[in-house]
Amino acid sequence: MPPVFPMLTVLSMFYYMCLRRRARTATRGEMNSRRAIESNTRALPINVEIVQYAKEVLDFSSHYGSENSMSYTMWNLAGIPNVYPSSGDFTQTAVFRTYGTWWDHCPSARLPFKRTPTTFCSQDYVELAFEEPVYPTAVHILETYHPGAVVRILACSANPYSQNPPAEVRWEVLWSEAPTKVNGPQARQFTPSIKQINFPTNLIRLEVNSSLLDYYTELDAVVLHGVKERPVLSLKASMIDMNDIDEDEDEEKYGCGMDTLNKQFNIVALREWPSNGYFDKLPYELIQLILSHLTVPDLCRLAQTCKLLYQHCCDPLQYIHLSLQPYWARINDTSLEHLQSRCTLIQWLNLSWTGNRGAISVSGFSRFLKVCGSELVRLELSCGHFLNETCLEVITEMCPNLQELNLSSCDKIPPQAFNHIAKVGSLKRLVLYRTKVEQTALLSILNFCSELQHLSLGSCVMIEDYDLIASMMGAKCKKLRSLDLWRCKNITENGIAELASGCQLLEELDLGWCPTLQSSTGCFTNLARKLPNLQKLFLTANRSVCDTDIEELAANCTHLRQLDILG
Repeated sequence: MPPVFPMLTVLSMFYYMCLRRRARTATRGEMNSRRAIESNTRALPINVEIVQYAKEVLDFSSHYGSENSMSYTMWNLAGIPNVYPSSGDFTQTAVFRTYGTWWDHCPSARLPFKRTPTTFCSQDYVELAFEEPVYPTAVHILETYHPGAVVRILACSANPYSQNPPAEVRWEVLWSEAPTKVNGPQARQFTPSIKQINFPTNLIRLEVNSSLLDYYTELDAVVLHGVKERPVLSLKASMIDMNDIDEDEDEEKYGCGMDTLNKQFNIVALREWPSNGYFDKLPYELIQLILSHLTVPDLCRLAQTCKLLYQHCCDPLQYIHLSLQPYWARINDTSLEHLQSRCTLIQWLNLSWTGNRGAISVSGFSRFLKVCGSELVRLELSCGHFLNETCLEVITEMCPNLQELNLSSCDKIPPQAFNHIAKVGSLKRLVLYRTKVEQTALLSILNFCSELQHLSLGSCVMIEDYDLIASMMGAKCKKLRSLDLWRCKNITENGIAELASGCQLLEELDLGWCPTLQSSTGCFTNLARKLPNLQKLFLTANRSVCDTDIEELAANCTHLRQLDILG
């Protein structure tokens, strides 16, 4: 017997699903727009497109330039182009710290975290503020030398110039792609096809991966195109995005949404399952091994399938090594709270890039470490701008076994806070690149952390006497294998002599842009003769390097693999 109600066609059902999906988060104004679409009327082009250059650089992970200069720094991305459409190496551009893969093959290279999603390949980032919040229609990136490093463009719901911060900060990916090799170093305007978002933004973030580049990429400016009112698309103008049918598509591609991730972390109730299938016949260890290949969001999803897999997915052994950096935009206090019971055995933890703009509080971070810090060996906190003195104090008290600490670009930590690090005598690796560490605190760290093997002090501009620091290293840090003194402004041949005499196990030494070192004093010859294990040596931009220095390096440093005498 035929049904009494009208039968929906496949097309009308598809259209109904799209409208219902969009209506869930719609405001009253948006619902009116949907009604206009339902009546199949084309919206008039009442919006005028606004074109604006970045007003300010808010945050970044690294740059080639100095903290006290504009040359090769991220701050060059603010304002109109300085170089484009010209091509070449210009000091007025923004340049990141690294390029290529050779950073991954030097003595100071860190082991990668497993379970990193294949969709996350970002190595550096820069965040740009614009004057007017708009609904983006296009983003133009003016690349002037060795283009092709940008892999993600994101937009933020928070207005950096608003006096009233939003209750929740949302990030949406406008565009994302794996690194690609670009033929030739010539300048270009990069304009990828971006996704439409449902909020206005004046905060854009670029993420880059320079691993395929033959030289440093240089960026000149970023142009944001957008409209003040949310565009109303007609049915005839590709109104329906196929991605809207699957609500979890973005979460699967770019990492779980904050609400979704937190709900999955907090799964406590499961339906009764009569059987776990063939999993009941597999050894516990084999199931653990299989699950070790899953990303964190996949573990959370799998935990919802049956009680057996729930137990496996929540087993602390699955969280011995945990990197939350790929999900930086979604991690907050609630996420850490839900993860606590699973991370009681955690040894490696990566919270780099997370917690900014109030997402992680000092109290939330402290609570997590008090429960999960006792076994920590490695802690990555790069660009963690929520960190303060209390956080460092908690780290030193709750992580007695800590061997590696990365505070790279944590430039909001006050100078006096670094004194606490001296309490962690087991430290073997310490990264303080672009921090405000001062001389007194650093001397204390070197005195008590004699097990140090890798130390990064690049761009630490608040240290007054690097010769004194080098002398302390030579006296106390006999196991030092790698040392980064990039852009240290006052080390002399005296400091180099103390360093070379006391740290003869050094395999990597970065003295790039150290203008007070002069070849005529014999400092480079001294290095070559006393450090035969050197594999990597940076003397970048030292105009005094001469033939004798190169001959000494060739004769004495037979393991040398990377030598930078650029300039």
